[in-house]
Amino acid sequence: MPEDDTSGETPTRPSMFLVRHGATAWSRSGQHTGRTDIPLLDEGREEARSLAPMLAAHQFALVLTSPLSRAFETCALAGLGDRAETTEDLLEWDYGDYEGRATEDIRVERPGWNLWVDGAVGGETVGAVGRRADRVIERARAADGDTICFAHGHVLRVLAARWLGLPPVGGRLLALDAAALSVLGWEREVPVLVRWNEPSPHRPR
Repeated sequence: MPEDDTSGETPTRPSMFLVRHGATAWSRSGQHTGRTDIPLLDEGREEARSLAPMLAAHQFALVLTSPLSRAFETCALAGLGDRAETTEDLLEWDYGDYEGRATEDIRVERPGWNLWVDGAVGGETVGAVGRRADRVIERARAADGDTICFAHGHVLRVLAARWLGLPPVGGRLLALDAAALSVLGWEREVPVLVRWNEPSPHRPR
């Protein structure tokens, strides 16, 4: 009789790897960076390169990336740019009037404001981000093997919530750092978090 599989992943079901892009000036300052095409810092490029050894040995059936340069460059520096397909479904949350502004600044006008609860004036609702995430998940679960997505903090948090069957707002519970690696997988037929928010052990200190 085969041993019980306790690895947390079922080999016959495809997993989804998530990578948030490396550091940018706005991610360091806490400014909401939605559709503005902010480049990686040199530090962010080094973070992205440090992911390559972690990913080199893994076979991916599908490599998806946001079309914004900070995500696509992270993908390329991590060694998967030649296989990447861009999709607007992995664009960051559209923050509308709050683009480029920090939470502390917004709360001067709207005390207690919270993106997950209150949304962004002139931007997307959390439900709209969730619908984009659902389309990515549908593609990943239909793929003939594992998928990896290079994208942005908020959209990846929503994507993880939807993978787990939570409402999109459930992403508020999942903090995610720049250039962190996460894995969404299975425990038998149940979608689970296998790894979350792990920095590369090769990242420069």
